[in-house]
Order: sequence, then structure tokens, then C-alpha cells
Amino acid sequence: MNPTPDTIAAGNGRFDARQAAALLDQSTWQARRTFASGLPLLWMYRAVVALVAFGGFWLSVRGHHNPYSGPSGWAVPVAGVLVAINIVWSTVAIRRAGAGVSGPAQRKKQAWLGVMLVAWIAAYALTVPLYHGAAHQVWGLYPASAPLMFIGLLGAVTAAARKDRIMAVTTSAIAVMAAVAGFGGPAGAWLIMGIGLSATMLSAAAFSARQQTRRMARP
Repeated sequence: MNPTPDTIAAGNGRFDARQAAALLDQSTWQARRTFASGLPLLWMYRAVVALVAFGGFWLSVRGHHNPYSGPSGWAVPVAGVLVAINIVWSTVAIRRAGAGVSGPAQRKKQAWLGVMLVAWIAAYALTVPLYHGAAHQVWGLYPASAPLMFIGLLGAVTAAARKDRIMAVTTSAIAVMAAVAGFGGPAGAWLIMGIGLSATMLSAAAFSARQQTRRMARP
């Protein structure tokens, strides 16, 4: 007997059509599980980082008036450690999310990550010449809010183009918060950013968790 179109000899390394459909469903479910816009626990950790780092910077500069020398003391190394952990965790999460996923969507995500990495480096690289040549007020306001306003605006535009709703909303909120923080002065800007960023990250964690629950519930 000739094999039907739905079944092919296993010796040729091919599948029954129903097996292929089941494998596709399983792969789709795994992609929904891993390829999320943001992991809730990671967003929660970022909320803690923002509150501790920016809050610590505010505590270290709140008594500075003239001259303003910027964050110092324990706040700087603690923030450095927390940010390093965030970078490692984010890198692992991105790799896991991209495992087994390919195509135009994955390439667009990788391009977006590359653009944002360059933006982060460029935005904070300007703090070096400002520290040596700018007025104390400029130096105080720029690192607290200006880089995140620039990064937030760029992230919002590019995330919207990728139809990544959670990232577009989150980066838009960061940009708005950074603009508002500029009115707080060199010391107050750190506190406003710490509270605002932490609240934004917690909101992103809640939205991400609900989004993942909905993905899991889909057949």
C-alpha cells in the first residue's frame, strides 16, 4: 500500500501530520512562555535598583549646595554592584527569550537592542566632559535625568515601531519622569527619579505578569 499524504515513513525522518501539528503547538506554547516582553521578577528587581541607587545618590548629595560635587560615598559602589547584576540578569533573560526563535521579529529585536546599547553608552559618555568643563548646576542636573530622558524618548519611538506595547509605555514614562525631575534641582532630581523609576518598573512588572498569564491561557 502507498502511504497516505498524512503519514510518511519514519525511516525517512518525517512525521505524521498530527505529530507535526502537536510539535508546532508545543513550540508555540514554549515561545509564549519564554519570549515575553519583560520578566516580572526582573522588572521588580529593576524597581529596587532604581530606588536604592537613586535614593542613595540623593542621600549623598542632599546637603550639597555650592560647590556641588555629585554622588559620593557608599552610594556609588552599591549602585555599581546592583547595575552589574541587572546587566547580567537582563543578558541571560534576553538569550533565553531568543532561544529557538528566529525570523524577522527576532532580527528586529536584536537591532533594537543594539540601538539602545549605543544610546546608553552615548548618553552617559557625555558625563565625562561635563564633569571637567561644565558648571556645577549643569553637572548636577545632567547625570540625574538627561541621559534617561534621551534614552526613554528613543526607546519609546523604536519600541512603538516594533509594536512592543509594554516597552513603549515604560520608556515613555521614563522620559516624562526625567523631564519632570529636571525641575527638582541637582539634589532633588535624584529623589524624583528614584521614586518615579521605581513606580514605573513596578507597573511594568504587574503588566508583564498579567500579559504572561494571558499568553499561558491561550490554547
